[in-house]
Amino acid sequence: MAVGVCRRLPGVFLVLGVLGIGFVDAALAQDYESGHGALQVWDAEARANVPLWVRVWLSIMQLAFATGLVFVWWRVEARWAVGGFLGVFATAVLSQTLTDIVPLAGLIALLHLIYWSPALYLLLTRRPFLKERSAYAVWSAVITCVILFSFIFDIRDAAIYLDHISGIGLLS
Repeated sequence: MAVGVCRRLPGVFLVLGVLGIGFVDAALAQDYESGHGALQVWDAEARANVPLWVRVWLSIMQLAFATGLVFVWWRVEARWAVGGFLGVFATAVLSQTLTDIVPLAGLIALLHLIYWSPALYLLLTRRPFLKERSAYAVWSAVITCVILFSFIFDIRDAAIYLDHISGIGLLS
């Protein structure tokens, strides 16, 4: 039974992500500038104007997730990591296509937290990076570090974004 649930969870996360974004309305009905701050639009202009260290970080992150494609057929942690990466992309694209949601950096951070947490949980509980010496062990250590480092920024940005769209105003 647990295996069947695990196979359905990625689809459930995608549906919940798209539905959850659909409930956001008036708080986002304003003009935003491009940038990488939590309440700035994360678009091509923003990506072109980020500091060099952020561009390098984005490249490392994309390479780490893309390398996981090598292991998706044999390793569940890789499936969750790559699936989470694709889930963020799919939800961001669908939310822009199906709704008028502005792609704020805080929304992307929230999607990272939602979609990457299952992979991080598996990586930290199973610790494949400590159990063997292989290319997979190296990749699992790298992707664990990538997700953890990303979460340092994502938790803050997602909190600011949620505070903003809820209208509470404590953080934004």
